[in-house]
Amino acid sequence: MEKNKYFMEQALIEAEKAYNLKEVPIGAVVEYQGKIIGRGYNRRETDNDPTAHAEIIAIRKAAQKLGDWRLEGCSIYVTVEPCLMCAGAILKARIKTLIYGASSPKDGALKTLCEVFSNDRLNHQVEFEGNFMTKECGVLMQKFFEELRSGRMGESG
Repeated sequence: MEKNKYFMEQALIEAEKAYNLKEVPIGAVVEYQGKIIGRGYNRRETDNDPTAHAEIIAIRKAAQKLGDWRLEGCSIYVTVEPCLMCAGAILKARIKTLIYGASSPKDGALKTLCEVFSNDRLNHQVEFEGNFMTKECGVLMQKFFEELRSGRMGESG
C-alpha cells in the first residue's frame, strides 16, 4: 500500500536521526487523517531517559498536537517491532493501527517474544501489521550493531 510506504519511509528518516546520534536507530511517526502529527526517534542515551523510545516521543508529540491523549483514528509506523513499554503506550493512547518493519528478537512484544495485542480482555484493540518493509528497516539496525560490535560506531566511510 502506497500510503503505508510513505509513512514508513518517514519513520526511517527518524531512525537515521537516532543513528546519527549513536542511538539504536528506531524511528516512529503518528499519522492522523493523512498527515504526520508526531515524530520520534530513540533518544535514551542522549536524554538519559529509559522511556525515550521513538514510539513514546512520537505519541507525546501527537497528543500535544491534537490536544488529547486519546489518539483514536491514528496510526503509528515504527521501524522495529515495539517493546512491552511501547506496546502498552500504543494501547493506552488508543491508537487504531500499528505498522512495524523489522522484528525485534530481544524485545518484540507483538509477535517475537510475546503477543500483547492478542489479549481480547484489553479494553482497546490495536490492529497491526508486522514485517512491512522489513529489509529497509533492518539494514540500518544491522549496520548500527555491526559498527557497535567492531568499535567503529560513528566512523564515516
